[in-house]
Amino acid sequence: MLTLALYQPDIPQNAGTMLRTCACLGVEAAIIGPAGFPTSDRHFRRSGMDYLEHVTLSRYADWTAFEAERINSGRRLVLLTTRADTIYTACEFRAGDILMVGRESAGVPDSVAAAADIRIRIPVRAGLRSLNVAVAAAMVLGEALRQTAE
Repeated sequence: MLTLALYQPDIPQNAGTMLRTCACLGVEAAIIGPAGFPTSDRHFRRSGMDYLEHVTLSRYADWTAFEAERINSGRRLVLLTTRADTIYTACEFRAGDILMVGRESAGVPDSVAAAADIRIRIPVRAGLRSLNVAVAAAMVLGEALRQTAE
């Protein structure tokens, strides 16, 4: 099963949108802390995240804890980043991949990017920076699900 990992999310509304997307598409989710807002079930429910009971959600205190478990599981890490050369539609996704998005304000540190097995991007028009992280995650999850037929 695919997993969408949120690296230190900044904006609760985007995190909620991505978790709702995971619930609707049958994709697991992971939040890698620290987040820029409380990530308890109570806080998500208060912000209208009534889909939380429909998503398998793992929480990690930090990158080190997440990466240790990922390596132990042997799963591949696919990073969505504006600094990648590979376009997401050229990526050959596999069942079990972990697709990771970075912080809305800063992406991921170079050390985290270096740990990714694959780095992919969504091409955007010249002069524009990037899509909203929740939109980008949904686009790439759609392609990954199409390819893996999950």
